[in-house]
Amino acid sequence: MRVAKFGGSSVANAAQLKKVANIITSDPSRKFVVVSAPGKRFDEDTKVTDLLISLGKQGEQNKPYQDELKKVIDRFDEMLTELELSKEILKEVEDSLVSIMEGETVFTHKMDALKATGEDTSAKILSQYLSSIGHPASYVHPQEAGIIVSDEPGKAQVLDESYDKLYQLREREGIQVIPGFFGYTLEGELMAFPRGGSDITGSIVAAGVKAELYENFTDVDSVYCVNPTIVDSPKEIFELTYKEMRELSYAGFSVFHDEALIPTIKAKIPVAIKNTNNPNGRGTVISAERSLTDDGPVAGIASDTGFLTIYVSKYLMNREKGFARHLFQILEEEDISFEHAPSGIDDMSVIMREGQLTPGKEEVVLRRIKDELRVDQVSIERDLALIMIVGEGMNRILGVTGKATQAISNATVNIEMVNQGSSEVSMMFGIKKDGMEAAVQSLYKEFFEA
Repeated sequence: MRVAKFGGSSVANAAQLKKVANIITSDPSRKFVVVSAPGKRFDEDTKVTDLLISLGKQGEQNKPYQDELKKVIDRFDEMLTELELSKEILKEVEDSLVSIMEGETVFTHKMDALKATGEDTSAKILSQYLSSIGHPASYVHPQEAGIIVSDEPGKAQVLDESYDKLYQLREREGIQVIPGFFGYTLEGELMAFPRGGSDITGSIVAAGVKAELYENFTDVDSVYCVNPTIVDSPKEIFELTYKEMRELSYAGFSVFHDEALIPTIKAKIPVAIKNTNNPNGRGTVISAERSLTDDGPVAGIASDTGFLTIYVSKYLMNREKGFARHLFQILEEEDISFEHAPSGIDDMSVIMREGQLTPGKEEVVLRRIKDELRVDQVSIERDLALIMIVGEGMNRILGVTGKATQAISNATVNIEMVNQGSSEVSMMFGIKKDGMEAAVQSLYKEFFEA
């Protein structure tokens, strides 16, 4: 039994939905399907989720929203026309959106409810189309499926009681189509997952029904070992471990949100990344272990910009009990989360996303650190990029760190920070963002072309 999740590009229009239907019906074990909202049909197009966000913003600003509403309805109208399906659903979708916008339906968090409409309608159209071509299929509402989540708008977490409820779906006949991206609290409130939420739903469903495989269909044949916009025609990765994929996803790989695989990891369910436009391709398999015989120590290189570091220095910091706890408490009280915190004897750096530290918060945080911790120095450095090299083989092969630092040096890029993960599966380098591409290209040459 498999769970197949299809991303936005896979359900962008009627032609893509027909490919999706062919993939689903080609294998009877694909009983559970999770879908995203329709993505871009062409480069200059707009994703349905973005159209829904624009709709919501018009409402927030008390501006007319009919034009934005029409764009959403037109996208689904076009799909239904080309699939030769009944258009009764369009009135239902339009009435629902108007009800949310006008406050007639009680949603504590309207934007989550608006955005969820994209996935919800995708699932309804796909199930309707599958049935129309002779393959009994049912749309399953997330609340009916049992996807119970925490009360955290835009960043909901699945609750453990969901899994027993999802397991009961195995008893149903036919293909079950479930919208991704959202679930419901115990009180019945709709809540959306973080970005990449449909991947999270797919992983949750796979764990809940105890699937033998979770297939994630997208628009690439496999995962590349580096961002293809930085390196031309990079090497494909055919096998990854859970640890490697999670580290790479966190550090900027766009294939998965870094939280998406957690349910499948815990359930030890292999994940296959496949291309909707080339379903018979080899793809990439993610599992607990991989063969390391033909691979080097590094499986992939991830990179991302948009970081800053708060640098704190105090003589004899290492002897001051509770210093780090107090520093992190200040951040917690100011509602700031951090990414990494490398430290020395007399100093510590706290790395975070730049969006976490608004100008207003920056002033407050710096003042509190100075006043409460009585530090010798505190400063903020912005415009940082993080580069992560990842590979299970790094902990058994000598010289990886030396090769990596030399490669970055060869690109004439200065290293601001180095952080070795305790699992020895990853190594992170902090550099100025304007040197990121050159550093990544040099690292790729060292580990994949040498």
